Amino acid sequence: MELPILILKKGEGRTLKKGGLWVYDNEAAEIRGSYQDGDLISVLDFDGFFMGYGFINSKSKILVRMLTRSREDVIDESFFEKRVRDAWNYRKDVIDTSSCRLIFGEADFLPGLVVDKFSDVLVAESLALGIERYKNVILDALRRVLTEDGIEIRGIYERSDAKVRLLEGLERVKGYIGEPFDPKVEITENGVRYLVDVEEGQKTGFFLDQKLNRAAIQKLCPGKKVLDCFTHTGSFALNAGIAGAESVLGADSSEVAIAQARENARLNHMENKVAFVCEDVFELLPRLERAGELFDVVILDPPAFTKSRNSVKSAVKGYREINLRAMKLIKKGGYLATCSCSHFMDPDLFAKTIREAANGSGRLLRQVEFRTQAPDHPFFWTVDTSYYLKFYIFQVL
Repeated sequence: MELPILILKKGEGRTLKKGGLWVYDNEAAEIRGSYQDGDLISVLDFDGFFMGYGFINSKSKILVRMLTRSREDVIDESFFEKRVRDAWNYRKDVIDTSSCRLIFGEADFLPGLVVDKFSDVLVAESLALGIERYKNVILDALRRVLTEDGIEIRGIYERSDAKVRLLEGLERVKGYIGEPFDPKVEITENGVRYLVDVEEGQKTGFFLDQKLNRAAIQKLCPGKKVLDCFTHTGSFALNAGIAGAESVLGADSSEVAIAQARENARLNHMENKVAFVCEDVFELLPRLERAGELFDVVILDPPAFTKSRNSVKSAVKGYREINLRAMKLIKKGGYLATCSCSHFMDPDLFAKTIREAANGSGRLLRQVEFRTQAPDHPFFWTVDTSYYLKFYIFQVL
C-alpha cells in the first residue's frame, strides 16, 4: 500500500537529522496523498532524501512522530514485537526489573507510549494518536516476551488520563485492559516495601525514575536526623529509615499521599522512626527555621514547578526559595539532596539556581555527586526530549 508523503521545507528538520523523532507542523512544505490522522506516512527531505516512517496527526503541533529511519522496515506486529524485545533486553542489562519502566516512548522508538511494570502488573499510558492504534498489539507482545522469561503478568491497567492527550484529539481514559484485578500492588525497591495504587496514584502509580537516587542517599543517613520534603508516598524517607537514620520527618501537602506514606511506613515496621506531616513545604521550611530545628540530611524532591517554557521564571523562584530555606536547616557538614524533574528547567539553569540559593543562604556547597533518571528512563544525547531529571547531592559547609 502506498503511503502518503510529507516533504520538509528546505533547511528544516534539523532536530530530525540529529536523531530526533519529531517533525513539527511548521517544518512541512507539503503533504502528498490522502491520509487520516494517526496514519503512517513517509517523510522526505526537501530534495527527496528518505527520512523515515512515522505517524501523522494534523491536530498536534508535533505533526509526525517517527517510528523508524529504515525504508526496508514493515510496520506490522513483528516490527512492534522487535521494538518490545529490544526494550526488555536493554532493561535486563541495566536495572533491577522486578519493577521498572519497560517502555519509555521516544527513547525506545515507540513514540507516545509509556509502560511501567510493578511486580506482576503493567500500567500503560498512551499519549499519541498513532501509537494508540497499536497499543494493544504492543501490550500483547510485551506479555509474550515477558512470559518467555518466566514472568506472568496478572493484569494491565491503563492510565491514559494526562491532559496532553487532548492536544492529540484523544479523550482522557483510565481503566482495566482485560480482566479487573486488585489495583494495589506490593513492590520492593532498594529493600523497601511499597503499596502502589495503580488506579489512583499519581501518573502510573509510583515514580520509578528515582530508584537509584533513593539508593544513593542511604549511605548518608545512618544515625542521622533527616527531613524529606515533597515526600509523596514516603519513598526517600523510607530509604533513609531503612538505612538506619535516627529519625526521619517526611512532608507533603497531599493528604492522600501522606496517608499512603504512613501505610508504607507500617508495611516496613518503621512507623516509630519515620513520621509524616501534611503541610505545604513552602510554609514548613520557614517554620522549622524559626523553631531552630537543624537536620543532618535534607531531601528536596518537588513536583515539576514548570511544564512549559512560559512559566520557567516563576519556577526558578520556587526552586531558589526551597533550596535556600533547606540549606539554612542543615547542620554544618550535613547534606542536601536536591532535584528538578522539569524538562524545561535545563541543567545549567538548575545549577545556577542552586548556586544563587547557596549565596543567599551564606552556605558553601561541596558537590558529592550529580545523578539523573534511572537507566530504565533512557535519553539520547543528540536530542533531549526524554531528559528531565537532575539530581544533586551536596555537603553543606
